[in-house]
Amino acid sequence: MKVLITGGAGFIGSHLTERMLREGRQVTVLDDLSTGWIENLRGAFDYPGFEFVEGSVLDAATVGRLVAQSDIVVHLAAAVGVRYVLDHPLATILTNVDGTHIVLAACGKTGKKALVASTSEVYGKNPSDSLCETADSILGASSLSRWSYATSKKLDEFLALAYAKTHGLPVVVTRFFNIVGPRQASRYGMVLPNFIRAALKDEPIRVFGDGCQTRNFTYVSDCIDALVGLLRSPQAEGEIVNIGSPHEISILNLAEKVKSIVGSSSQIVKVPYELAYPEGGFEDMRRRVPCICKISRLIGWSPTTSLDDMIARTIGPARHQPPLPAGLFSTEGVPYAEGR
Repeated sequence: MKVLITGGAGFIGSHLTERMLREGRQVTVLDDLSTGWIENLRGAFDYPGFEFVEGSVLDAATVGRLVAQSDIVVHLAAAVGVRYVLDHPLATILTNVDGTHIVLAACGKTGKKALVASTSEVYGKNPSDSLCETADSILGASSLSRWSYATSKKLDEFLALAYAKTHGLPVVVTRFFNIVGPRQASRYGMVLPNFIRAALKDEPIRVFGDGCQTRNFTYVSDCIDALVGLLRSPQAEGEIVNIGSPHEISILNLAEKVKSIVGSSSQIVKVPYELAYPEGGFEDMRRRVPCICKISRLIGWSPTTSLDDMIARTIGPARHQPPLPAGLFSTEGVPYAEGR
């Protein structure tokens, strides 16, 4: 079986690539390396069944050729990270919407099964205790660039389900809730690697707002287990499925936990949102908790890695990550999207 993974040089994509190769599958990765990193795939090049194609999901000819050569398509390519989205609102929308349309159109022509990655961001400001896949999206004003990402990914979901209904395309949509682990880049505003990076350097750990906003975190290997299970499940076709943990922690408590596990002397500093984002365009939400009853029913999945273990397993690789590019304003205190 040959698998095409778009965005496969990214955080989740590179881990999925390795799992598929270890299971004996042939894997082709398509990535333009705009936010992915070729070093993430270093181990993949040791497998004879691996192919890397540097290119964009916006290149319909390349996508069409690679889809035709594959049996299954996993579409992970997307704009990543709060800072990137705020700085590149048009590129975010075009990459997410046009790229997904091009991938789905190619799958529709050949009848190839597709998994389309979406995000918990589509729930927006919905404060429900447990967000089922049928929960409402409550998004902010269009004048806030922060919500362009959620809106574009929600449209991706509509596209996927429309192709399933119109063309009978076997498609699965996954909503990621803050996936974390080794290879997750701090430079795009992902909260855990930024906290770890600061703690390892004994630099201030910056928490935006009052720090009482809560999130949940899922370790990348648990996420890969979920993806593999969903790809194997005929019952998951035509479905939208949450992948996340139901266990919450405040961002302030997360900072304290990272500091303790690292053994850091860092100070934890609260930064008002208006100072973090003087240009505007950002709006946070207080909590976001997934219901995972659906994925449990479909494939029997639930996350097993504790938060302490997630942090400990991420610390070692973080010591060897390259420094942030000069002048890049990272967003340490705000976990954003799924962290691909």
